[in-house]
Amino acid sequence: MKILLAVDGSAYTKKMLAYLVTHLEMMGSEAEFTAINVQLPLPLRAARAAGKEMVDRFHDDAFKATIAPIEKFFGKHGLKLATKMVIGNPGDEIAALAKKGKFGLVVIGSHGHGSVKSLVLGSVAQRVLASCAVPVLIVR
Repeated sequence: MKILLAVDGSAYTKKMLAYLVTHLEMMGSEAEFTAINVQLPLPLRAARAAGKEMVDRFHDDAFKATIAPIEKFFGKHGLKLATKMVIGNPGDEIAALAKKGKFGLVVIGSHGHGSVKSLVLGSVAQRVLASCAVPVLIVR
């Protein structure tokens, strides 16, 4: 099964990864993992002032800082990991890649905000649930 892991480097990502490695039997021995890191675009004014090269370097550096400990974690557990960085709305981009990449499962860590707070603030996990055509495992 192809499994898409939504990662942002937060404590919630770490909890999700810890859960994942303690429940590998649930994923099957043929599981293929891909970590997606979705970064918000810089404000237009800042991007124009900085220039494309600097903006690209900013996103690349942020991606490397986020993904390096995750790659190390997977290596330590003897698991292979593909990675992908996308710039855009996290919920929309995760759901789009899940469909386009024909993933069988999306795994995401959640902050676990209460329902009223989530309605006001929005939530990547809620957006993925609403937009995704494949099963989603949310780890709180």
